[in-house]
Amino acid sequence: MNRKLFALFSLLVIVSVALAACGAPPPSGGGAPVTVKETVIVTVEVPGEAPTAAPPPAAGGERLKTVLDRGKVICGVHGSFQGFGFVDSAGAWSGFDVEFCRAWAAALFNDANAVEFRGLSAQARFTAVQTGEVDVLSRNSTWTWTRDAELGLTFGPVTFYDGQAIMAKKEIVTDAAGGLKALEGAQVCVQSGTTTELNLADQFRAAGVSYEPVVFEDQTAAFQAYDEGRCDAITSDRSQLATQGQAVLKNFADHVILDVVMSKEPLGPAVAQGDDKWADAVHWVVYGMIQAEELGITSANVDSFLTSEDPVVRRLLGVEGELGAKLGLSNDFIYRVIKLVGNYGEVYERNLGPFNLARGQNDLWTNGGLMYAPPFR
Repeated sequence: MNRKLFALFSLLVIVSVALAACGAPPPSGGGAPVTVKETVIVTVEVPGEAPTAAPPPAAGGERLKTVLDRGKVICGVHGSFQGFGFVDSAGAWSGFDVEFCRAWAAALFNDANAVEFRGLSAQARFTAVQTGEVDVLSRNSTWTWTRDAELGLTFGPVTFYDGQAIMAKKEIVTDAAGGLKALEGAQVCVQSGTTTELNLADQFRAAGVSYEPVVFEDQTAAFQAYDEGRCDAITSDRSQLATQGQAVLKNFADHVILDVVMSKEPLGPAVAQGDDKWADAVHWVVYGMIQAEELGITSANVDSFLTSEDPVVRRLLGVEGELGAKLGLSNDFIYRVIKLVGNYGEVYERNLGPFNLARGQNDLWTNGGLMYAPPFR
């Protein structure tokens, strides 16, 4: 009798669930439609060595061990952003973000080349961290509340303070200080899947200026479309407008970057949440590069500082103390980084100096900037 009742009860549950599913209302959409002139989807095949299969995400506290056992860092980067993350036709990687990947490899393995680069799109970058495809993301990514709290990411120190801006042809905008009003009714190229797209809508709405977004999945495609006259203006971080503009546009002098700064964009590396040891290693390598610049320690003179009597210098370079061991690293991990890669200022000048990108907020705090390292003690 009990079995019959159980069978009857089970049948009633199944029927109820089926009826509820059939009767559920379709999801409703909300908000005003956005006019998009054109969407370009570009697949970029990044040359270089074939990526090795990534292990599943390491459990909390195990990522550092996983990386050390593997013998190399798997680093997610851009692939077509000159100055920050770029791979040429020969498969050689260069850029500001790329060099931090090499710094982590130098710290762990005393070999700046013990790194495998993964070129990631804006849409795939955070998923690659979440799934463990990459150990760390170093791809001009903005640290935001949502990305920190909802995506399961831990952001490292800000490596570049940026802000969104707009570039337009001088024939359209004669006064760079005129603000967004000068772009009334303009078609603006913008990359999808970024904070840039939302900032664009927010700022034009707040200014009461109408515009037409022209959306592209790839930033290089957006710049090419802008150069071909398929939109009147283009928006991105100021750093990207300056570097990509010089690299892609036929005549950069014919364009102007408006003075208006549309957002705060603190860019930095990110790792998966739940592994403090790995996050600490990523963080303190960056801080060590900043501290080394403040102390005047460079790749060229670092050996001369090994005999310094300054306790701050001695702890930083691992001459005394056990700071590295507390992170699960060699005590001289910062020495390795400076010797093989350089300090923060060297990395900046080597990659962004050629584009005349002023340090500004990215200068040391002693020079009026925001770059500041916690004490090494």
